[in-house]
Amino acid sequence: MTTLPDLAAVERLQRPSDPAVLPDGRAVVYVVTTVDREADEDVSRLWIAAPGTAPRALTHGRHDSAPRVSPDGSRLAFLRPVDGVPQLHLLPLDEPGEVTVLTGLASGAGAAVWSPDGSSIAFTAPVDEESGAVEEQGAGAHRPVVIDRLGYKSDGAGWARSARAQVHVLELGTDSHAGPGPGRCRRLTTGHADLGPPRWHPDGDRLVACAALGEDADLSLSSAAYEVPVTTPDGPRPQEELRRLTPEDAMVVLADWHPDGSRLLTVGRADPGLGHLYVLESVGGTLTSLTATLDRNVMPGGPGYPGGLPQVSVTGDLLLCARDQGATGLYRIPAWAPGARVRAEPVAVASEGHTEVSGLSLAARAPVAALVVADGSSYGEIQLLDLGDGSRTTLTSHTADSVPGLAPCRPEERFFPVSDGRTVHGFLLRPDGVSGPTPLLLDVHGGPHNAWSPTADAAHVYHQMLVAQGWSVLLLNPRASDGYGEDFFLANVGRWGFGDQADFLEPLAQLVEEGVADPARLALTGYSYGGYITCWLTGHTDLFAAAVAGGVVADTVSMLASDVGHPTIALEHGSLDHDRLWEQSPMNAVDQVRTPTLILHGAEDERCPAGQAEMWFAALRAHGQRPELVLYPGASHLFILNGRPSHRRDYTLRIVEWLTRHVDPRPAEKEPS
Repeated sequence: MTTLPDLAAVERLQRPSDPAVLPDGRAVVYVVTTVDREADEDVSRLWIAAPGTAPRALTHGRHDSAPRVSPDGSRLAFLRPVDGVPQLHLLPLDEPGEVTVLTGLASGAGAAVWSPDGSSIAFTAPVDEESGAVEEQGAGAHRPVVIDRLGYKSDGAGWARSARAQVHVLELGTDSHAGPGPGRCRRLTTGHADLGPPRWHPDGDRLVACAALGEDADLSLSSAAYEVPVTTPDGPRPQEELRRLTPEDAMVVLADWHPDGSRLLTVGRADPGLGHLYVLESVGGTLTSLTATLDRNVMPGGPGYPGGLPQVSVTGDLLLCARDQGATGLYRIPAWAPGARVRAEPVAVASEGHTEVSGLSLAARAPVAALVVADGSSYGEIQLLDLGDGSRTTLTSHTADSVPGLAPCRPEERFFPVSDGRTVHGFLLRPDGVSGPTPLLLDVHGGPHNAWSPTADAAHVYHQMLVAQGWSVLLLNPRASDGYGEDFFLANVGRWGFGDQADFLEPLAQLVEEGVADPARLALTGYSYGGYITCWLTGHTDLFAAAVAGGVVADTVSMLASDVGHPTIALEHGSLDHDRLWEQSPMNAVDQVRTPTLILHGAEDERCPAGQAEMWFAALRAHGQRPELVLYPGASHLFILNGRPSHRRDYTLRIVEWLTRHVDPRPAEKEPS
C-alpha cells in the first residue's frame, strides 16, 4: 500500500469538482482535473457518471469547465477557451453530436445559466465601457491606468481598468441542437460596477444579479440584489436604473428566486459576522435569516472554501452547505410557507467518520442530490444522495483508479483548553506505530476565517511527506476559524496576533508535556493569514527551530494596498487608526526574529501583495538574519491551489527541504548524569 503520496502520485490524481446532475437524477456531469507535467498546466475535462456504469470522459478539451445541463436534460453548456479566453460551448446529451461554439466575445464569457424553458442562456462577461471590449494585448495593455475608486484590481486578474462584468443573454431557441443565430447574444446592462452571476425568475421574463452600486460602495462591504429585465428595447440598461430588491445596508453576494417566484433567497450577511441564508418575502422588506439557529457559516463554495450553492429540491426542501468543526457538510431546511418560522436541520451524507462536501447539484424532477465528497480514503468522489431515504451511492473511484493504494494518514481529533477559557479544536497527524516525542510542524491556515478539515487535500502534500519521514503535523483552528459559531468567528477582531497567540503556543506546550512533540524540534509554517502568524510568532517567541512563511502579511498598515484592503482591513483590525494597525503588525517585532525563515510568495499576488514578502525579507536581512525569499513569476495568491504544477511542486519541496535542513530529525542525546 502506498502510504506516502509523493508529488508524482498526487499529480496523477483525478480530482472531481462542479457536479451538474441531470433533471431526472439518472446521471451526473462533472469536471475532472489532472496535471500535465510536461506542459506544466492543469487539464480539466468533463466526465459523466451514472449508477451501474463506469464513469467516462464526455469532452476532450484541455480546459473544459462549468458544466450546466439544460432544463430538459438534452443539452450541456460549458466553458472552453478559444484564443485564450473562455467561450460558451454546447454539446448534445440525448444523442451523439458535435460541440458547438456559442459565443465569440473578445473578453470571453462566464458560466451558463439556463432559462426555465431552455430557450436562452444568461451569463456575465467583462465589457470595457471605454473601448467596447477588454484589450488584452498591444497598445491597450500599456495605456495609463486611471483609478478613482477602490476595487481597481483583483487577485488572479490584475488591473480591472474600466472593464466590468455585465449581464448578457444568448437566445438559442427550443431546437435541442440549434446554435444561436446572428445578433442573438444581447448585453442587458451597462455601468461601472461588476454584476454577479445572474439567476432567472421562474417566469423567464427577468433575472436577478448582485452588485455594489452605491456611490461609495467601494468604502463598505454593502451590496444588494437587483432585478435585470430581459427585454431591453433601447439597448443595455444602465445599472443605476436597475430595481433594487434587498435593503441597501446589507451585504448580499448571491441571490436566486424560490421556485414559486414569490420570494427571493439570498446569501450574505446583515452585520459583520457569519454568512447566512436569507429569505426576502417582499421587495425592499426585511431579510429573514433561515440559518440563525444553526450558528454556522453558509458555504456557497469557492477556491479553498468548499461548499455548494443553496438550492430548492423537487420536494420543496432547501439544501445548503455549512461548515462545522472544520468540515463542510450538507444541511436541509424543510419546506415552509411564506412567513413561517424555520429551523435548519443537518442531513447526514456519511455514516461514519469525517467528510467534506465541495459540490452540490439538485435534480429538477427527482428527489436526488449530486455531491462531491472527500473522506479519509479519497480526495473526492461523486455521490448521489437520495433525499427521501438518505441513502448514498458512490458513482466514482477516481482516487483509487488514478493512484492505486494511496492511503493518506488519518488525523487524530484533538481539543485543547487555553488559558482564557476557550477550547481550540484541531487535528494531529502522527506516523504509524511511533512512540515518544517527534519533530512537529505547526501549520496555520489562512483566512483568518478558514479552517483545517480532517480530510486530506492535494494542496498540502507536505503534511503526508513529513509524516512519512517521522514527523508529527499539528493543524489547529484558532479563534476566528470558521465552523465554531459566530462568537468564535469574531473573537479575534482587532486582536490579530495578540488574541490568538495562546491558541497556538498553549496546545504546543500540551503536546510537549504529553511527550508527543520534542521541544527542540518544533517548526512553523502557514499561508496567507497563516503567513502573518508565522511572521508574528517568530517575532514573539524563539520556540521554533525553523519557519516557512507563505503568502505573507508582514505589515498590516500597508495591507491597505491589497485588492481587498479597505474596508476589509478596517473590519478585521477594528480600525484604520495607524497606531492600532501598527500594534498588530509583525514588522513591529521583526528585530526580535531569530528563527531561520523561508519566505514563499506569488510575484503577482494582489491579495497579499508581493511587497509584503519583500519587506519581511529585507527587514530580516537588515537585522543580520539569513532568510531566503522565493518569488513565483506570474503566480497569484491562490497559486498553491490552481497555479502552475511546477510552482506547486516547488513550493512543496522547498517546505520539506527547509524544515529537514534546519530541524534535526533525531532527538538530542541526553547528557550522562
